[in-house]
Amino acid sequence: MSGHHKEVDAVTGVETTGHVWDGDLKELNKPLPRWWLWTFYACIVWAIGYWVVYPAWPTMNGYTEGMWNWSARAAAMDEVKAGHDAQAQFRDELAKATLGDVKTKPELLRFATAYGQSVFGTNCSPCHGRGAQGSPGYPNLNDDDWLWGGKPEDIVQTIAFGIRSDHKDTRISAMPRFGMDSVLKPEQISDAAEYVLSLSSKSTDKAAAERGAAVFAENCAACHGEKGTGTQEMGAPNLTDAIWLYGGDKAMVVESIQTGRGGIMPAWKGRLDDTAIKAVATYVQSLGGSK
Repeated sequence: MSGHHKEVDAVTGVETTGHVWDGDLKELNKPLPRWWLWTFYACIVWAIGYWVVYPAWPTMNGYTEGMWNWSARAAAMDEVKAGHDAQAQFRDELAKATLGDVKTKPELLRFATAYGQSVFGTNCSPCHGRGAQGSPGYPNLNDDDWLWGGKPEDIVQTIAFGIRSDHKDTRISAMPRFGMDSVLKPEQISDAAEYVLSLSSKSTDKAAAERGAAVFAENCAACHGEKGTGTQEMGAPNLTDAIWLYGGDKAMVVESIQTGRGGIMPAWKGRLDDTAIKAVATYVQSLGGSK
């Protein structure tokens, strides 16, 4: 690169900077467009004004708060408060209403269902799934199969106190660990599992299922019923409907008999207020059908 004097380019009529590359490439000294310059200057003025009016610069003890003392956190909290204020009427009505009343008032029912869905998404979906479809060990709440009953009051009690939780009023159902505690022999467990599968027409070994019927009658019927249809008062599942909490193949049924499973649902009373629990129960029941 070289060049020692400025000249006017013959083609464009613009003065050059005096810089030349490869012998004949000359750099033009063309001024920026006026509109671009004024836009640039306006941005500078805007930035200075922004620094003065809004929070902008960090300091040793925080940040400059600006003339308007505005903050994104305060604005968000104002929006939250406005939302709560707008819902106050329905919240108060839901708090006072019985679960039966909610169903008779369409607007309140819509609010309770939407509110319950929001609370469910935050607190329940990590286990039951965003769509309440469940997963192995976590019940699917979209069907009409209820371990402890599907009435609104039943669902409220389950949510409030949990299952095998640390709450004094928790629901408790303890299936024996037939294998781990050596209550049954491995072959008896295998036969019992085959019988359980036969209740939903999934058995592949008729002789084993027949032997398992006697094992079931002696050890399992007290909770699950003589025909395996379950007992909601005890949280004992219906074994005839082909709906499985931990899986319905032979290995999973054998493991359930061996270990007793014993999953835990936390008690939400104290974590959620009574109105939120009532709303979640309304939402959950809307998924699984009315009882």
